[in-house]
Amino acid sequence: QVQLVESGGGLVPPGGSLRLSCAASRSIGSFTAMGWHRQAPGKERELVATIIRGGSAVYADSVKGRFTISRDNAKNTLYLQMNSLKPEDTAVYSCTADSLAPPQRYWGQGTQVTVSS
Repeated sequence: QVQLVESGGGLVPPGGSLRLSCAASRSIGSFTAMGWHRQAPGKERELVATIIRGGSAVYADSVKGRFTISRDNAKNTLYLQMNSLKPEDTAVYSCTADSLAPPQRYWGQGTQVTVSS
């Protein structure tokens, strides 16, 4: 079983920045992809960003140019740098890790991000 623990959420004013972290209980190099998802109250969960084993990243249109996903294999940690935050970015952010053997997606518990003045 893989444990994913997010941290770094909080309250930030519009235009501010936060960096989320997701610490994994095993080597993240074994995952085919890792990502960040978010869910706002009353809305569907959406994919924010994903990074594949080779290092390529894909972003939702709503966050392109403002968010950056990255990972540190030595620390077994996934990051999401969020800049120029907007009130509509308010949501619970969860990280995921996809494995092939067995084929499974692991989820973290989530961390709350609130963008408000």
